Amino acid sequence: MKAETVTAICAVVIAIASLAVSIYQARVMRQHNRHSVRPVLQLHRGWPAGGRAGIRLINSGLGPAVVVDSLLSVDGEAIGAWCESSVDRVREGLSVSPSAVTFNRGEVIATVYEQYLLSIASYDPYNHADVEDMINRRLTLEIRYESVYGGENYTAVLHPVR
Repeated sequence: MKAETVTAICAVVIAIASLAVSIYQARVMRQHNRHSVRPVLQLHRGWPAGGRAGIRLINSGLGPAVVVDSLLSVDGEAIGAWCESSVDRVREGLSVSPSAVTFNRGEVIATVYEQYLLSIASYDPYNHADVEDMINRRLTLEIRYESVYGGENYTAVLHPVR
């Protein structure tokens, strides 16, 4: 084999190895970018006497969350999505009508979002026991969401306390 042939073969092998490394690096970078904008939605209950109490939604991730769907259930019976008409059905019959923040399918929840979804401004354990019971023991809320890249199918769920 001539020196020129060996040199040409080495050049082709180096070019192919360089291409493989570039493709691998691009895939790793794309995966890193997806993880670096991952939203993390969390649902919390809080009952501080005298303060705002209820269900709070927090996006503690590094990117915005796109709401794919939501499901609100009471006593195991599906009411519907987390929208005004469904929340109004939950508030019926309570001693006080809690404030509500709703959202629609496709809505984007910002990175630093922290908002009460269903709440009482000045919670009193005695006067608002039925609201606390509804939220703690009867209500289930499931929010399905994804990042701006889409397709991850993340879920945040608030289950009844047993």
